[in-house]
Amino acid sequence: MRIAVTRRIPAAGLELLGREADVVVWPEASPPNRDELIAFAAGADGLLTLLTERVDGELLDALPSVRAVSNMAVGYDNIDVEAATARGVIVCITPDVLTETTADFAFALMLAVARKVKLAADSVLRGEWRTWEPLGFLGQDVHGATLGIVGMGRIGQAVARRARGFAMTILYTDQERRPELEEELGARFVSLEQLLRESDIVTLHVPLTKETRKMIGANQLRLMKRSAILINTARGGVVDTEALADALESGTIWAAGLDVTDPEPLPADHRLLCLPNVLVTPHIASASEATRARMARLAAENLLAALRGEQPPRSLNWEAVRGRAHP
Repeated sequence: MRIAVTRRIPAAGLELLGREADVVVWPEASPPNRDELIAFAAGADGLLTLLTERVDGELLDALPSVRAVSNMAVGYDNIDVEAATARGVIVCITPDVLTETTADFAFALMLAVARKVKLAADSVLRGEWRTWEPLGFLGQDVHGATLGIVGMGRIGQAVARRARGFAMTILYTDQERRPELEEELGARFVSLEQLLRESDIVTLHVPLTKETRKMIGANQLRLMKRSAILINTARGGVVDTEALADALESGTIWAAGLDVTDPEPLPADHRLLCLPNVLVTPHIASASEATRARMARLAAENLLAALRGEQPPRSLNWEAVRGRAHP
């Protein structure tokens, strides 16, 4: 088997792949463009991709030998699963293994933004710390606040468990009500509109789909408290970037913490990066050594199983593709 890996990944995944296949790894720090990817992956049986690679019918038609694609991510908005299924290509993802680490980081953003950690630390680096100031860098309390969780999947639930330790009131909205989670987590199911109106902190944990793209726009931001904080560790496209910048500039909401943006990365001169009430990090919510190693290992296990003709641990379309002959 020949496997093409579209970026350097932790050794745990590469070593596993190398035991059963010839592996080529894209050598650059930046991802390949479409033409580069087609040339690089020509003749490959499997692709191990990241969220930066758009895998669609056009790409798969240009790489007819590919039988399986394993995305090293929990999200798969970069992959046209329907097009892959139509071509008998198995698609895999890496959920579960990054849940707790991502929830940790969502809380890290909440705390950093609410308590103005970056602004205060930057002032120290500039030599501006002269004495203790009773009015210096006054932020907002996280403990006891009302937390609105948009999307009560695995990561949303993990965030809710952490929120209980901070004595937070937990509101959530999802595609359907989850009574068992309400009892376990002390959460209350509300509409998105009510959640936005009542929450001190809103944290987003939904996949990027046609339905969720720009679900947080100007109208939704106007519903939020002027003292509210928006946290996004999901996908940048869930938020209307320009509407958010307007809201932060005008004081419609108090602050935001963003690990994902649209576009990603933001241009260095984008106005969001110039605002004092926004903290942007470079998509690092799952970036612990242990978690990225688990993601790489699961991505490799998925790909190898699919190429052997076995059911992968985490596949999106195994049932639909199983039994079909690859074109």
